[in-house]
Amino acid sequence: MADEAQHTGSSTGGPRAHGSPLEELGGYIRNQRESARLSLRKLATLAGVSNPYLSQIERGLRKPSAEILQAIAKALEISSETLYVKAGILEEREDADDYEAVVHRDPHLTDPQRQALIEMYRSFCRLSELQAEPRSRRRALLDVVSTGGVDDAAIRAASPTDETDDA
Repeated sequence: MADEAQHTGSSTGGPRAHGSPLEELGGYIRNQRESARLSLRKLATLAGVSNPYLSQIERGLRKPSAEILQAIAKALEISSETLYVKAGILEEREDADDYEAVVHRDPHLTDPQRQALIEMYRSFCRLSELQAEPRSRRRALLDVVSTGGVDDAAIRAASPTDETDDA
């Protein structure tokens, strides 16, 4: 029984297998949610799932379906493919290796140019992973509406720029 508790964990945060794919997925979702400055309740609402279910996903206790992952990705404004890979639904693409192979084979580049391009590419990839996408105008409007601070200036700030033309 103690063995079972160690493998399954407990609601009190007891020991579990660290680094399991579900825990990594849940941790990634939690980090993205926190980067987007969303509460668990707000993300659950945006994704159309219950608070307890989302909490269980973040703690690595539940494996969400592809549809739920897609809804979470949409609410977080991130790629659903990333969540599918982390959930084990899709295999990670090796595009970076293909890009680097193409750069290495290009006869028009010098070795220092090849190295610079590859280093820049890797830096941009790391940077995009670390930075959360900026809030969308829809999310900005939802944030304003949910706090009750709706006025003309808030609506104009959250409206697309092409709608500002007066007819």
